[in-house]
Amino acid sequence: MPHRVKNGRTVNGLDELRKLADSDLGTSDWITVTQDRIDGFADATDDHQWIHVDPERAEDGPFGAPIAHGHLTLALFIPLFTQLLDVRGVTTKVNYGLNKVRFPAPVTVGARLRLAARLATVDEVPGGVQLTVDGTMEIEGGTKPACVLQSLSRFLL
Repeated sequence: MPHRVKNGRTVNGLDELRKLADSDLGTSDWITVTQDRIDGFADATDDHQWIHVDPERAEDGPFGAPIAHGHLTLALFIPLFTQLLDVRGVTTKVNYGLNKVRFPAPVTVGARLRLAARLATVDEVPGGVQLTVDGTMEIEGGTKPACVLQSLSRFLL
């Protein structure tokens, strides 16, 4: 059963997808970054640096609270992106990589994030298309984004 695209678009096939090139995909729902999520990411990656997983010590650190791993913030791109675009009529959806990633602001525990995305290009590749998506992970009430990225995905027939 396909997931429900709440805030975004559902397209059927590559022809409809090509028509979305150079378009704003909108914003996802907000997601709260909890200490449990940070701890789970630390366990999955074996990155248990105190600034992420030791709330008492992090309280006295440079950000006044534990912060999410930058790569956790980046990993949230995919689940938030799937709220914005559902492509049907393809057999395979593959994360192809990243061109650019920056983490301008830390994400403290309890912060809420959402994705604002723009489908920059839809380029032909053997067997399908490659999407270049410009994404900004926004922090609710923040003056700087948590992450700015350019993601590459392939949708194959």
